[in-house]
Amino acid sequence: MSGGGSGAAHGRAAAARCGRGTGSVRALLQRVSRGSVTVDGRTVGEISTGLVVLLGIAEGDGEEEARWLVRKMVELRIFEDEEGRMNLSLADVQGEVLLVSQFTLLADTRKGRRPSFTRAAPPDVGEALYRRTADLLREEGIEVATGEFGARMLVEIRNEGPVTILLDSNDRSRSRSA
Repeated sequence: MSGGGSGAAHGRAAAARCGRGTGSVRALLQRVSRGSVTVDGRTVGEISTGLVVLLGIAEGDGEEEARWLVRKMVELRIFEDEEGRMNLSLADVQGEVLLVSQFTLLADTRKGRRPSFTRAAPPDVGEALYRRTADLLREEGIEVATGEFGARMLVEIRNEGPVTILLDSNDRSRSRSA
């Protein structure tokens, strides 16, 4: 396992500077039997059973969004039980997380042919909340490996199912209706 994290106290202080929860953090969760990240030919993060999480942090995202996201990742029942039903959570299967920063999840493609990334948090803010998210997962007892923030990465994903779930912090205030 490899993880690029900072101390919990540093992560909390940095995340506090990130924003007051006005953004829309997006996370693409992929249930995997294996995942890894390579930078310049060297593996910097690797997991077995768990989730590869591609994380996009928006301008204005903060601690509130990170905590909501971590709770969802840990508790979402997307792993199969002995009957093949998705009844188990990441915590239940003692799964790991490979957390990879990906600002392109915040692409705005409404106009023209070139995506705009103006909604993405500035790199220093994005990195602080990315590290804080990793720290929060560790506080929940989850083994976390990470990519390398800002680097060009080769991400290998062996998606099981396939199961891919998009989480958006804007959805937390919307109710489910039939």
